Amino acid sequence: MDTRNFSAAERLERLPLSGYHRVIFIIIALAFFFDSMDLAMMTFLLGSIKSEFGLSSAQAGLLASSSFFGMVLGASLSGMLADRFGRKPVFQWSIVLWGVASYLCSTAQTVESLTLFRILLGIGMGMEFPIAQSMLSELIPAQRRGRYIALMDGFWPLGFVAAGVLSYFLLPLIGWRDIFLVLAVPAVFVLAIRFFIPESPRWLEQAGRHEAADKVLSAIEQRVRTSLGVATLPEPLRLPRTVTPAGNFFSALKQIWSPQYRQRTTMIWSLWFFALLGFYGLTSWLSALLQQSGFAVTQSVYYTVLISLGGIPGFLMAAWLVERWGRKPVCIVTLLGGGVMAFLYGQSAVFGGNVALLIGTGLLMQFFLFGMWAVLYTYTPELYPTSARATGSGFASAIGRVGSLLGPLVTGLVFPITGQGGVFALGALCFAIAAGVVWLFGMETRGKTLEELTELEISS
Repeated sequence: MDTRNFSAAERLERLPLSGYHRVIFIIIALAFFFDSMDLAMMTFLLGSIKSEFGLSSAQAGLLASSSFFGMVLGASLSGMLADRFGRKPVFQWSIVLWGVASYLCSTAQTVESLTLFRILLGIGMGMEFPIAQSMLSELIPAQRRGRYIALMDGFWPLGFVAAGVLSYFLLPLIGWRDIFLVLAVPAVFVLAIRFFIPESPRWLEQAGRHEAADKVLSAIEQRVRTSLGVATLPEPLRLPRTVTPAGNFFSALKQIWSPQYRQRTTMIWSLWFFALLGFYGLTSWLSALLQQSGFAVTQSVYYTVLISLGGIPGFLMAAWLVERWGRKPVCIVTLLGGGVMAFLYGQSAVFGGNVALLIGTGLLMQFFLFGMWAVLYTYTPELYPTSARATGSGFASAIGRVGSLLGPLVTGLVFPITGQGGVFALGALCFAIAAGVVWLFGMETRGKTLEELTELEISS
């Protein structure tokens, strides 16, 4: 059957899920995992760095926020670059940048140089996160898209746990600088991406490169047939088609604020900002706050790792529920659940710091919050068309990183005044606001192709 008269979406959506799709998922998810490790490591090293350089709480908060400042720049630029020049090259260079920056962190002898290198690291990570979700959303069929993107985000708590385990065993032996050196090694992973990850056929088609799109699609179809051991594939079905005229570098940014997408953009930016303000205001300080409560360094790292294990069943549950309940209800439930447990965790830390109570409430807090992350990364790219998907995801992530940037700073300022109870109550309030925004203005995207979602008018 000649499929050249069908669009990229029509050819991709009719493909059965195969081992080839899973290989693409694993490669992108592992890149996400290594980035997550690097970002999460500051949670476990901040106490040691604070002690070595004699930092105040406000100065430590500024250092913890430095990566997020870089992520604001990286996320906002990478989306426009990827919509203009393609997903694959931007994805590759983001990994190279964070690998080099992680190495530079290992050489830092002053807090000023470490802050600069963490900003560079943040630029690389900020570039990678929105491109990863855009790439995966454009390659996985609609019926499994939500689950796979949610599972990809699950590599975030795995990276968090891995960072904690690594720091728990290595920090007493080699110090924080050599841990950053170890984290630079996975940058060679970019070689696998160069050979195995295709450019998005949806993007190629939208960019007018129809021959290149057909070539990539034919290769994907052949690999799917080989993976499944079949001679033929299901026939494509006609889907809604949208034609986006070629524009300049800023066309996608204008598109996400057009009348059709303005409410989606306002909703998702607000969600990212308040969710990340609360999340990073708490998690960047978990280990350091435990140390402030009297726990030893290794003990605080151990408890932080233990608490973060709650995120693993959290993202697995979210990955299942987003295709059962839908994106919107799961997002609201995880935000509210995370807010309640964050408040209770803060109160348990205030009243005696009972270890069992701290761990129990902390596990449930991370269960909901990492579930929230899974929905966030699933939901965002589904709201925009191919011509603006990376830009929409990138700027949403960038606005979230502004919240990430402010979170540790606010925590560093609020903690001396209100103590841990006030810090976690503030985090709970942020999650409640984010849940309210989704409830009032969010739309459901479950089970619809990206092209169908492009045609939908806003509905609550």
